Amino acid sequence: MTIGDDAALQLVISLHRLTRSLRRSATAGGVQLTHIAVLALLTQRGPSRIGEIAQWVPCSQPTVTAAVLGLESAGLVRREADPKDRRASRVLLTEQGTAALADVARGEAQVLARRLTALRPDEIRRLIEVEPLLRRLAEAGD
Repeated sequence: MTIGDDAALQLVISLHRLTRSLRRSATAGGVQLTHIAVLALLTQRGPSRIGEIAQWVPCSQPTVTAAVLGLESAGLVRREADPKDRRASRVLLTEQGTAALADVARGEAQVLARRLTALRPDEIRRLIEVEPLLRRLAEAGD
């Protein structure tokens, strides 16, 4: 089955709106969106250089540098020398960073759970059935 450009665009718009709305709820607790993105990326990809983070987030390198400095001062990430190039450093997630990201994810899940109450049980089941497909789509781009 193929999907037309209009249907794909509508999916992109809907997923973006939902994600942005959930992230806005998460940032209401004082965590910056760029910080969340950096923590999530480090969880997925492991230790990374600033330039790599900037490509994947995507943000400008100065924005990522500022985010990493803030996260580092909060104890959520740390830097270490890159074993492949001692002149460069990699950013690593700390235990506190992992816990902070888990808190954000729990907050987003609570917001989504409240919103799901607007759906019928059969609609919720359909969404749950689609989740593995959404995960595969997300991973296909990595």
